[in-house]
Amino acid sequence: MNQKNSLGLNSCFLDLKDPMQLFKVWMDEAKKTEPNDPNAVALATSDKKNLPSVRMVLLKDFNENGFVFYTNLNSQKSIELKENPNASMCFHWKSLLRQVRISGLVSLVSDKVADQYYNTRGYESRIGAWASKQSKVLSSRDELINSIEDYKKKFDDQNNVPRPSHWSGWNLSPLTIEFWLDGDSRIHERLKYSKDSNGIWTQSLLSP
Repeated sequence: MNQKNSLGLNSCFLDLKDPMQLFKVWMDEAKKTEPNDPNAVALATSDKKNLPSVRMVLLKDFNENGFVFYTNLNSQKSIELKENPNASMCFHWKSLLRQVRISGLVSLVSDKVADQYYNTRGYESRIGAWASKQSKVLSSRDELINSIEDYKKKFDDQNNVPRPSHWSGWNLSPLTIEFWLDGDSRIHERLKYSKDSNGIWTQSLLSP
């Protein structure tokens, strides 16, 4: 029989007051078991007309302040986040039969933080940040390829490709985080953390 925590849940839920600590444990375990991209996450946004959209992005950092991903600030996702800063994320790790859902408000990271991450990217990725007009219609694939080649000529020093002003990171500051574990006969285990106006996290058990 599986060991249980103090709430009667599987021991993988541990007994932690801070959901960010539990997320780190689960992410570290996913890095060991997922075949690729354990940091892949579905990001849901909606525009000013409340029309939702969702896509996969890669989580690049997380800490007590939230969850960070990077993108073109003129992309569909960024335009929607500027119009409506409410967003949600969903991680699904099939190897562990686990899911984490996060909802909260987004804000841009500082230029310093964006520069630090941007400068860790490979040359081709830094060029791509300049060359791609993300989410815009292409007349042909050649348009993109030619743009890439043009920027390679412009930035031929691979150690000196500045971050474009239209490329940065978003930080999702969580208001709720739900941890989910697959259960037999769909009797799943769910633990939700909610943050109050004082920044204090409370726990709730949810019915499957």
